[in-house]
Amino acid sequence: MSEQSPDDEQLNAVAALFVRHPLWEDALALLFGTALVALGIAFYAHAGLLTGGTVGIAFLANYQAGWSFGLVFCLVNLPFYLLGIWRMGWGFTLRTGCAVLLVSLLAELTPQWVAFAHLSAVYAALFGGAAMGLGLLMLFRHRASLGGVNILALYMQERFGFRAGAVQMAIDASIVLAAIFVVSPDKVLLSVLGAVMLNLVLAINHRADRYVGVS
Repeated sequence: MSEQSPDDEQLNAVAALFVRHPLWEDALALLFGTALVALGIAFYAHAGLLTGGTVGIAFLANYQAGWSFGLVFCLVNLPFYLLGIWRMGWGFTLRTGCAVLLVSLLAELTPQWVAFAHLSAVYAALFGGAAMGLGLLMLFRHRASLGGVNILALYMQERFGFRAGAVQMAIDASIVLAAIFVVSPDKVLLSVLGAVMLNLVLAINHRADRYVGVS
């Protein structure tokens, strides 16, 4: 039995890093990731906060006009699916569509399952932002997103090497700051704090050179 050469061993070690996620792992990641995002949304909604991206747009529509968060979130994501198909492929776009539908559904159902007798707005901003960041991290690592800015951020990372978390942080901060005309200044500041927490989770943990699992 011949021994492997150092070159063969190195190639095998590299190949072992690119482990493909089985379908059941992708399904669980979609479920758990969207559940975490929906929990963060429940924290924000109860505290009157908002965040960036298409989630932030859905919050604004809900606060201003009383429209259903889930419905607006679904509709506002539709144009971004074209970018997803064009640049990220059908598999990514289909998983993203499933994630968007799950968040839309769970965001409507979670307040019926979880009630808050008391919730600090600061805690809601920090923990809600962290929960959404962790949920997005799970989705990103299984080649999915929540559409909108998530698709753009992942495209910028894959195409130009920019960190997805850093790209999303810049866009989200702009959207949250624009909400000064909708919510009170103190809620805007707390929303910025939550957006920083969310994107800090992504910026630290979601790097193309650290995680190479594929779906």
